[in-house]
Amino acid sequence: MDKRSLLNPEQAAAILDWIRRRPRGGKRLHAFFATLYYCGPRPEEAVAIRVEDLTLPEPDADDQWCELLIHTATPEVGKQWTDTGEIHEQRDLKGRAEGETSTVPGHPSLTRILRQHIEDEQLQPGDLLFQGESGGILAGAVIRRAWHSARKAVLPPHVFDSPTGRRVYDNRNTRLTKWLNDGIPPAQVAEWAGNSVAVLLATYARCIDGQLPDLKRRLEAAGDLPEAEVPGAG
Repeated sequence: MDKRSLLNPEQAAAILDWIRRRPRGGKRLHAFFATLYYCGPRPEEAVAIRVEDLTLPEPDADDQWCELLIHTATPEVGKQWTDTGEIHEQRDLKGRAEGETSTVPGHPSLTRILRQHIEDEQLQPGDLLFQGESGGILAGAVIRRAWHSARKAVLPPHVFDSPTGRRVYDNRNTRLTKWLNDGIPPAQVAEWAGNSVAVLLATYARCIDGQLPDLKRRLEAAGDLPEAEVPGAG
């Protein structure tokens, strides 16, 4: 993975804020992209989430972390490739056994966004959490167009032309890298991400940074070789 594709917090915040202010469907799309950024699901997994797959804490609870149950993916494959004639095809999770699921924690900031989103959209438990204007699955073309427009609007030209956040998928790459850089054990990140530890580290190991000072302290604490006595000294 190209390390240059990762978003820093200021860039992510600016892009998400621009999407939120978008006149047409901005708040709905903002909730979708915020979920990608804070929880790191694949886009085809995020569009398949239903309201009942989201566990929100009570508004007055001390712990305001939410949880997302990821259990289905609906990638776009084209009408000619599905039995139903629909653009999307329902599949099990990538890299998982049939029927396997993943539960991912969501930051309190995401809890606030999704709680408001459900209220604004008047969603019911069986509804898709993120819908298109007509109530169906949020289309990939709409997602990509909104992301492209937001990057172009808020990033300086030289950054827009760079790999930084060029793909919607880079929200996932940014989140998984941040979890690793924050010291979350790779096995736990792999579980949340739906990857094996081997795949996770092979993909993101070069993007892990900021841990060298701590590693140096650990190595130094392990001590040095004992000083050898010099024959004839003393």
